[in-house]
Amino acid sequence: MRNFDVSTNYILENDVVRLTPMAIEDHTLLLPFALQEPQLWKYSLISAAGNDGLKEYINKALTARQQGTEYPFTVFDKRTQEFAGSTRFYDIQLRNKTLQLGYTWYGIKFQGSSINKNCKLLLLQFAFDELQMERVEFRADNRNAKSIAAMKSIGCVEEGILRSHAITPSGDRRDSIVLSILKSEWDNGIRASLQKKIIL
Repeated sequence: MRNFDVSTNYILENDVVRLTPMAIEDHTLLLPFALQEPQLWKYSLISAAGNDGLKEYINKALTARQQGTEYPFTVFDKRTQEFAGSTRFYDIQLRNKTLQLGYTWYGIKFQGSSINKNCKLLLLQFAFDELQMERVEFRADNRNAKSIAAMKSIGCVEEGILRSHAITPSGDRRDSIVLSILKSEWDNGIRASLQKKIIL
């Protein structure tokens, strides 16, 4: 397994998108989303809405990176030359060769484009092919049909529902759906299928 040093600045990119390690300076780049599109975090456990919300969101992500449990990225759309959103690895367990992929959000104008599939291809290639992970897990609010459909469209397998799993920013409790991709599934078809889906 390649050593995953969270202090290293890994850059993942192809012709469509570039993922760079989140930095404190990204607050300025992502602020328009936080101010103008607060609905982006409707189903999120941590909201980045508003100036203060975004500051806290970034600070928590960077602290978790320092602790070695998360690795957040900022997403840049090369075609429009605009910043599009954010995503990250979290719950990183190198000993068990597993991690979670989530905290993914994109501005409204980027939703429905090929940004998400390009990001997922780069992240999954890094997780499975470089880090030699055996399992990548995904979770979402079980009410978030759009997000669940997007995860299934890249090949995620539904595992089950964690009932009353977590507290939302509004104080309600949510059920969380759990999905995953195994390395054997990645090697035996999901990689090739996803590569075909992102061809422009």
